[in-house]
Amino acid sequence: MDKAEARLVTAEQMRRIDARAINDFGLPGLVLMENAALALTAAAERMAADKGGAIVVLAGRGNNGGDGFAVARQLAVRGRRTTVFFLAREEEAGGDAALNLRLYRSMGGRIVFRDEEGAFALWRRALRHAALVVDALYGTGFRGRLPAPARPWLQALSDCPVPVLAVDLPSGLNADTGEAVEPAVRATCTVTLGLPKIGLFTGQGPLLAGETVLSRISIPETVLAAETYDTFLLTPDYIRSLLPRRHPLGHKGTHGRGVLIAGSRSMSGAAVLAGQAALRSGIGLLQVVTAAGAEEAVKAGLTEATVWAAAGDTLTGAAEPVIAERLAGARAWACGPGLGREKSFLPALERLLHANDLPAVLDADALNLLAGAWEIWPPERANLVLTPHPGEMARLCGCRTEEIQAARLETARRAARQWGAVVVLKGAGTIVAAPDGRAFINPSGNAGLGTGGTGDVLTGAILAYLAQGLPALAAACAAVYLHGAAGDHLRRLAGGDGYTALEVAAALLAARRELGRDRYCSHPAP
Repeated sequence: MDKAEARLVTAEQMRRIDARAINDFGLPGLVLMENAALALTAAAERMAADKGGAIVVLAGRGNNGGDGFAVARQLAVRGRRTTVFFLAREEEAGGDAALNLRLYRSMGGRIVFRDEEGAFALWRRALRHAALVVDALYGTGFRGRLPAPARPWLQALSDCPVPVLAVDLPSGLNADTGEAVEPAVRATCTVTLGLPKIGLFTGQGPLLAGETVLSRISIPETVLAAETYDTFLLTPDYIRSLLPRRHPLGHKGTHGRGVLIAGSRSMSGAAVLAGQAALRSGIGLLQVVTAAGAEEAVKAGLTEATVWAAAGDTLTGAAEPVIAERLAGARAWACGPGLGREKSFLPALERLLHANDLPAVLDADALNLLAGAWEIWPPERANLVLTPHPGEMARLCGCRTEEIQAARLETARRAARQWGAVVVLKGAGTIVAAPDGRAFINPSGNAGLGTGGTGDVLTGAILAYLAQGLPALAAACAAVYLHGAAGDHLRRLAGGDGYTALEVAAALLAARRELGRDRYCSHPAP
């Protein structure tokens, strides 16, 4: 795994890293700024290669503004027409930013200061004719509300269909939370500096950042390694390192046996979707315990699985002996898809959680039953995975869905610590949080996954990886990433949305193939 791309940082962490590079390692701040400018200049030239207009820079008084002046200078050296609009007075620029302002002006660069007469009219005119705008107004220091003087400038930029290159973060985006304040900049491309910021991959970040490019700006690994990280981006290399490998002489018994407790008469499809995903994710033996009212439909949809039925249209406490018999010899179990909310099943769920220590995943109605019965919650179960969507998480936490969505990362991290389990908070930028405080943000997937049944597919994939011996955190990360990658594969084929959850389950094969991992090894047979 490329550590530089996998680690995500807060604004405060990046400030510490910069300070360590400058004060302890001895790397001048001006060198960091120049390296940032070179990376941004390369991106600007690529984005404006076939456009003849000027490149316009919107600069603030901090280091981001200094980067903007340095970019304008580098582009001018390369023969591009540039103008910098500086939303401050000249004396407000300090340190390396002030030096870059002076260097740019000394070579004849054009600067328009905010308080100049007609400055805003010039800005609007420049936007209409610009080949590209470089957003160097705010960086990691942005918090809270946009200052009133800046809002009309950013609104004018939002109203103009010009490509935008953002320096480190789009202005108006919180580096830590991904919360955006309107009119936040919607960038075509963001060059993030040093290490990627958390806010680029959660909340509104993915919508505003556009293409995200990382520039290390010559900060050495020894400086980066001195920081402690707890938030990471799921990457293809990391997922490849997690996937289980099969021995060529292995068989169905060595490839994992899992039990899926799911389905009711009105929701048999959920059990089928989860089961299909488990089979497509490599489980050796799948056994399904379902309600008698769903038995025939589940059998028809899962011809490769064995199906065991308990009396009734919905699973009740009477299903417990059937479940116990199937769990004997299993390596993992899953419960919830299409289960229904029959209260009489709750004691059976309690004994499931307390009486065995098999890895497990709880989803959908299993979580809804638990939401009103925290007294049955077991002691810490680090091999337990919970997969709530925002509405289910709100019920579990006793709050509103809007509160969950406003603080997704911290909510998932806090819940994982409190419950002693791996928590998968589903949604755009799914978060996988571990009890030890680590959290992983998933960049794969698209809006087409927002259709009924895709959550059941994810549950089945997690079950399969648990049954194949992956630890809970690794199983959750692998399944979440490949689930999103399956959606991306279908979007490339279909050109948008409209694909079904069953097609997502089938596409798990293509997602794993595209990842490029040889799943066979030369270890002795188990």
